[in-house]
Amino acid sequence: MRILIATPEAVPYVKTGGLADVTGALLKEFHKKNEKVSLILPLYSSIKENFKLYKTDKSVKITMGGITEVGDIWVSDNSQEPVAYFIDCDELYGRPELYGTSYGDYPDNAIRFIFFSKAVVEACVAMNIRPDVIHCNDWQTAMIPLYLKTVYGDKNNFTNTATVYTIHNLGYQGVFDASDMKYTDLGWDYFTPERLEFYGRLNFMKAGILYSDLITTVSRTYSREILEPENGFGLDGVLRKRQDDLYGIINGLNYNEWDPLNDALIPSNYGPEDMRGKIKCKRRLLETAGIQDMKAPLCGVITRLTSQKGIDLIYNSIQELMSMGVNLVILGKGDYYYQNLITDMSEKYSGRIFVKIGFDESLAHLIYAGSDFFIMPSKYEPCGLGQLVAMKYGAIPIVRNTGGLADTVQDYNHIFSKGTGFLFSDFTPAAMQDAVKRAICVFTDKKRMKKMTLDAMNEDFSWIRSAEKYLEIYRKALEKIRR
Repeated sequence: MRILIATPEAVPYVKTGGLADVTGALLKEFHKKNEKVSLILPLYSSIKENFKLYKTDKSVKITMGGITEVGDIWVSDNSQEPVAYFIDCDELYGRPELYGTSYGDYPDNAIRFIFFSKAVVEACVAMNIRPDVIHCNDWQTAMIPLYLKTVYGDKNNFTNTATVYTIHNLGYQGVFDASDMKYTDLGWDYFTPERLEFYGRLNFMKAGILYSDLITTVSRTYSREILEPENGFGLDGVLRKRQDDLYGIINGLNYNEWDPLNDALIPSNYGPEDMRGKIKCKRRLLETAGIQDMKAPLCGVITRLTSQKGIDLIYNSIQELMSMGVNLVILGKGDYYYQNLITDMSEKYSGRIFVKIGFDESLAHLIYAGSDFFIMPSKYEPCGLGQLVAMKYGAIPIVRNTGGLADTVQDYNHIFSKGTGFLFSDFTPAAMQDAVKRAICVFTDKKRMKKMTLDAMNEDFSWIRSAEKYLEIYRKALEKIRR
């Protein structure tokens, strides 16, 4: 099968979130299965600076509402099936960040990703790539299925090409002013509620949902949640019309990167057979955080500091958590409001709460390895990787019963001493506090805590099964277009 994964980011080239992990991992797993697979993504300045690439003699010329931009095509290697293709256009991608700065999104993001969506298709023509499946990801590539069914519908390269569209987070839809519709070159007859119009604005993700052959999202529970108004972000009605074509596939975890037995970024390696290294990791983490009490339960938090991630629940539970004897280590960045809020909190409870604003790869690994528990109180969570990493490192998840968290964490049953984490349902500080109290009850019983930790560490969320499920979806999509 010839697979082209169109994505705005992918490991190892560039990453802002879990989307990059997913696309990078799928590429690796498909290669292991001897599938013909490549990535295609924009050539951001950071990729140019950090990777050796090869410029081809091919380029694409894209017109958008009277604006014309040229994109040169680069490849990762000189083989017949390059690992990755890149669309180079300094005017659009030669910037310090992918989508915007701390002051907001780039104002021309609509143009940037209309260009990319068209360029993906034009690059296939220029390079004579004839994909069986184009796997599109999030709003930045959502226009591709629409273009294949309209502007490029008569191109021979795509006669038998199916499209699969993955929603990684419905909260980010690529919604732009109606005036940006002119750059699509589709005509205003596509700006209707049945097509791309969304409460008077242009919605890229809506195009991916309406025009792809099959749709996936990154967990089974999330695929059901987005059919309801609470989590549908205005697209639940559109999704319900296509729910027979909607599938949930849980993300996997790259155990080459995340395994305490082989992790070079932690002070002492350990595994289910020998847990002494985890004690050393906790001691090092406490030293780093300036926390003295080795015996107290230590909760780690690694997150984007946004309302979606439930930072309000943590902040509004601080006094209660302190009274329970819990210590906290928090790593993350995001909204200035939340950054200031938790920084003030750490100053007030110095020696009990440690906060680092930003991202630190070594510290992230140490937090997973040194924490007893890992808190993820998300308002919604399409999949989540943090809880998967935490379980592998023996940090028991305390998570909200939503999306991928519900699909991957088994709520602890105190009667049968069985489970891999603690779930709570209501999005309230009280509900989260109750889950923490349950966790502390287990923490005080060394035998139960040890069993629970080992059960969590022995869970298998490798990409092997998830990749096979994606291949099944690709086959279904091909069957659908060939009927």
